[in-house]
Amino acid sequence: MKNKPVVIISGASRGVGASVACWLATKGAGMMLIARSEDALSEISDKVRQAGGTPLATVADVSDQSVCQRAVEKTLAHFGRLDALICNAGVLPPLSSVATADPDAWRYNVAVNLLGPFYLAHSALPELRKQKGRIVNVSSGAAMHPIFGGSAYCASKAALNQFTAVLAAEEPSVTAIAMRPGVVDTEMQAFIREQGKKTMPSEQLDYYLELRDKGLLEPPSVPARAIAWLALYAPCEWSGKFLSYDEPRISQPALEIFGMRKTGLPSPSFVFLTAEDAEDAQRAQRISENLA
Repeated sequence: MKNKPVVIISGASRGVGASVACWLATKGAGMMLIARSEDALSEISDKVRQAGGTPLATVADVSDQSVCQRAVEKTLAHFGRLDALICNAGVLPPLSSVATADPDAWRYNVAVNLLGPFYLAHSALPELRKQKGRIVNVSSGAAMHPIFGGSAYCASKAALNQFTAVLAAEEPSVTAIAMRPGVVDTEMQAFIREQGKKTMPSEQLDYYLELRDKGLLEPPSVPARAIAWLALYAPCEWSGKFLSYDEPRISQPALEIFGMRKTGLPSPSFVFLTAEDAEDAQRAQRISENLA
């Protein structure tokens, strides 16, 4: 993998994470795909190969520090390098008030959403320093806006943003970014619509129902394309920032580099640019400078 990037992606078996893997595959990237579902990981690994990538998979829960460390070690042993880390694994439950929340579920939420990125970064930093690599922590608008019943999720995502900022201050040779992926049509949104009936005020639940009913949910491929672009090309000047997937300085060069498709997964109708990687990097930098 001397001339191709190598990226670790957690939460890679479905939704945004799976779409990120497929976008990166079009650039021939090597990838360590981490998720809890063996069958889903096998399926996405096949799709990554079809799209031109080289997948390596680990069935793991990122709340376990030892498996995060082994995933990084396995990546380096297989590919010999690591250029980027995308911490996408996340959980929403418990969706209940602070007074009634299950403490064990609350603790697990923080373990996945905050400790998981810490464990992966802790193990990956020595190699990322060498490569002047990038870390993209997938955050949420919930880091800034409270969700009734979502205390664990909101708190862990807010902490993830601050963790990213501290990481950027401590590691000047690594570009660390937290990114808001928008409101995406995934199982998490389905969970909110179903479980929110039990815990949310009607006006907040109505908001999530309206997003679905009016077709306002983003397909996973759209924020995934932005994440893939950030993992490969994010300028070091952005390190420590909390960015949004739809900012023009991100979305436009991401579209320029990766092209467009509806699903984010390999299909006969998929169209993307075929410029060489060096030209891609120069074009991405030029567009970013123009949009800054």
